[in-house]
Amino acid sequence: MNYKIKLNHINTFIFDVDGVLTDGTVTLFGNGEQVRKMSSRDGYAMQYAQKKGYKIAIISGGSSKGVKERFDYLGINDVYLACSNKLKAFNDLVEKYDLNTEHILYMGDDLPDWEVMKKVGLPTCPRDAATEIKEIAKYVSPFIGGGGCVRDVIEQTLRVQCKWADKDNLGW
Repeated sequence: MNYKIKLNHINTFIFDVDGVLTDGTVTLFGNGEQVRKMSSRDGYAMQYAQKKGYKIAIISGGSSKGVKERFDYLGINDVYLACSNKLKAFNDLVEKYDLNTEHILYMGDDLPDWEVMKKVGLPTCPRDAATEIKEIAKYVSPFIGGGGCVRDVIEQTLRVQCKWADKDNLGW
């Protein structure tokens, strides 16, 4: 089935962090602080989707104070960090909101995302994802992790559902 048909039914987006919202690079400082770089365009798209009534969630194996603060700033409340078992976090989220898994778009980039990607209606990944992840993805974004792949899937979904370009998306 063409992935664009599935976009019509998406009401929930779940994203990994490292390799999806970032390019996977972690800068380490002498004091132990870790810094990751995220795209403001991805951030805008997540905020806008929430304004339009979509659920946005984050499930990541990594964790840092800066990452949590970024999602707080964006108003994303369902943030699961330091998840050694992403499937458990996913199942908790599905149960919490009584979500239909067929209406979920998940974007992951590496082997820890594999189990969750097998459970959702539309598994997606960035262009630079691991081979095994690309094989199960129903859509591979032409953008790399941290380079607009999140904006890509959100914008495509909202465009298909005629919710993208209107007066509401002119500001943060």
